[in-house]
Amino acid sequence: MPWRPPANDHFYRLIVRTGQFLRWALQLDIQATGLEHLPAQGPARGPSRKAVRGHGAVFAVTHFGYVDFAVVELLLWRSTRAQLRFLVHQGAADHWLAGPAISASGHVVVGYTGRADAYAAAVARLREGEYLAVFPEAGVSRSFTVRECRTGAVRMAAEAGVPVIPVSIWGAHRILTRGHGFSFRRSWRAPVRVHVDEPVVFPAGVDVEAATEALRGTLQAGIDRCIAGFPLRPEPGAWWMPARLGGGAPTDAERQLLDAADAAAGRRRAPRGKYQSK
Repeated sequence: MPWRPPANDHFYRLIVRTGQFLRWALQLDIQATGLEHLPAQGPARGPSRKAVRGHGAVFAVTHFGYVDFAVVELLLWRSTRAQLRFLVHQGAADHWLAGPAISASGHVVVGYTGRADAYAAAVARLREGEYLAVFPEAGVSRSFTVRECRTGAVRMAAEAGVPVIPVSIWGAHRILTRGHGFSFRRSWRAPVRVHVDEPVVFPAGVDVEAATEALRGTLQAGIDRCIAGFPLRPEPGAWWMPARLGGGAPTDAERQLLDAADAAAGRRRAPRGKYQSK
């Protein structure tokens, strides 16, 4: 069980500065469109430094690589100096090194079981004016297309009465993703493109399945826009391109089979009572 320090704004800023330093050291070329759709300022706060109700938002972010979280976090910080909290799986929170950092950064941990508690905590944070980021795909998409999304982002936003802001990220997966470790040569001056789409407000009682599928389409359209403006021209069969564009990534059908095999393996490895499917 890792040490779990309380949330600390100073530690959060340290993490952000570390990310800024790494971006500078690698000379990453991060460019974004749709920045006008980001909140105009950080969450409004009262005299007690608590966020004012009604100013929260859910950031729904595509997930193709392991540094996507850092890209959107740095983008929001640069724009508004706002702190972005993530919904993080219990497995990451249990890590001896990542766990204390996750706790000190104030992220919301989604447990192996009893996920309703994390959901309630996230809705409460949103109602208090916090910004929460969610990876609706609930895992890295190895096809580098937006895979099936879970309904949590839409449900939380509708219940809290806050907008969903779709964020599509392309190129960060070339730095580090599943099956492809970090390479300095590949990462040096690596281009990363981000598209922030228009915020969407979902009313109470919305058809969450239909709304989530529409969100998935919006996120994929953002990815397509990022690919169209990407400065690198991949060679045929490049591993970091989707199969539908001539790349070497798994097709959606192949990705679904791999995801199913991973889920089955996870259930076999997990201690009894620790794993709960949805």
